[in-house]
Amino acid sequence: MSDELFSVSGQTVLISGGSRGIGLELAGAFSSRGAKVIITGRQEETLSQAAETLSQENFTVTPIVCDVSDEESIRCCVDTVAAEFGRIDTLINVAGVNKRQAAEKFSADEYDFILDINLKGAYLMSVEVGKRMIEQQSGAQINIDSLNTYAPLKGVLPYAISKAGMKMMTRGLALEWGRYGIRVNSLAPGFTLTDMTRKLWSDPKMQKWGRENTPLERLAEVEDMSGAAIFLASQASAFMTGQTLYVDGGISAGISWPMEI
Repeated sequence: MSDELFSVSGQTVLISGGSRGIGLELAGAFSSRGAKVIITGRQEETLSQAAETLSQENFTVTPIVCDVSDEESIRCCVDTVAAEFGRIDTLINVAGVNKRQAAEKFSADEYDFILDINLKGAYLMSVEVGKRMIEQQSGAQINIDSLNTYAPLKGVLPYAISKAGMKMMTRGLALEWGRYGIRVNSLAPGFTLTDMTRKLWSDPKMQKWGRENTPLERLAEVEDMSGAAIFLASQASAFMTGQTLYVDGGISAGISWPMEI
């Protein structure tokens, strides 16, 4: 039997950055459970391919091109969704980019590119959707955070900074919008096999290190994020806001020493 407490059926769900990785997986997870799903991305071709991939699994999504680093693009996207679907019940901010190198090697343009998409874009999308949610006096927003807000990893400092800002954004919006019936939470994945990270984790040395530092002794697959996201979008989390769920296999539970016990 299905449990209505965890139902997202009938919801209109907007997933920013839904053309690949975690966003694509969440699109399928929500669509398969009866939600009306809209996915966004910067490239029309990639979006169309994502929608086709999901349709082959009998999942229906609506693709809309949107560059979250551009305020007008966000406004146009949200207006289109609101006009076609009438409301937005859940927003999931997934869109993000990263680059690995030493902090002193990042140029100002590279820093701006990462922050503009990961933080400014998420903020602008949250606020634009938030205006609609304030009008309807309800809604849930889920920000895809990162293990970097538990402890920053070397070589990705601008990314870690952007996610630290997102964590504070999550708490601040939850504080301001609770009176409107809007809940804002974040989901922080651990070491996850995605399009963006698969090359990194294909290195046997990295695979070994990742497993040894994860109490569940494996890397996450994108589908490991679905349950937590559905929970945060459903009535099962009705009295939960301003929180970060670490779906990390236990990495944030503590530090693993290189010794047997």
